Amino acid sequence: MTTVTDTSGETRTITTAKGTAAKVRTWGSAGSPAVVWFHGAGGLYPREPLLEQLGARFHVFASEWPGFGDEPTEGSIEDMLDFALHGWDVIDALGLERPHVIGHSMGGMVAAEMAALNPKGIDRLVLVGAAGLWLEEEPVPDIFAMLPFELAQVLFADAETGERFLAGGADFSDDEALKTFLVTNARRLGTAGKILFPIPNRRLSKRLYRLSTPTLVLWGAQDHLFSPAYAARYGELIGDSRVELVEGAGHMLPYEQPDRAAEVITAFLAS
Repeated sequence: MTTVTDTSGETRTITTAKGTAAKVRTWGSAGSPAVVWFHGAGGLYPREPLLEQLGARFHVFASEWPGFGDEPTEGSIEDMLDFALHGWDVIDALGLERPHVIGHSMGGMVAAEMAALNPKGIDRLVLVGAAGLWLEEEPVPDIFAMLPFELAQVLFADAETGERFLAGGADFSDDEALKTFLVTNARRLGTAGKILFPIPNRRLSKRLYRLSTPTLVLWGAQDHLFSPAYAARYGELIGDSRVELVEGAGHMLPYEQPDRAAEVITAFLAS
């Protein structure tokens, strides 16, 4: 079943070979090169401005991770290998061959694992503020212990903009609105915590030598969650890669600077 969303995309439900149902939102036309988007721990948002823009040039598929939608699917995924295999199962269920893959934050961590498992299965890879590495000199803040306003300060270059974005129109001074946000966020973080808690390090660095896919490492210059030092480290560990920082953006680069992100990504995928 396909339904039109309020973001000019479409939503449909697929079932993977494992039997896991997953909602997939799409933008663009079927005749365009395929791009698969893997979201971070915040899930997919009502508006995805970067994906909308990429849809002008590509056929974009954005799948929800198990545990992030309405269905109780979180039990189908337990560890990093499960996440990576689920990503490949989604690509197979969509009938795609060698798509471009873009992963943001946690989704970037999984996308890199997918590319390490199957280097020839991805045309080009884009890692946007990707989790997955650990630098002792640049410890990562604990998002699992943060309130909404604290999350905004860590995730966005502009904390006020970030708080409005995370609230999605809700008033966090209202107890019920805050409770709803915390319950929803706790469920998502419970799933994300399987690979991000207590620290976002599942020894990905030991496997990146396998990654031969041309890779763009795209980072917010004001990222306070994973500092730009992590972008540089990804660039060192991935042989065929280039690193680009975007000013005026923090960890939520796709939502703070979608125009610039779309410009850089489009140029890389089309080159």
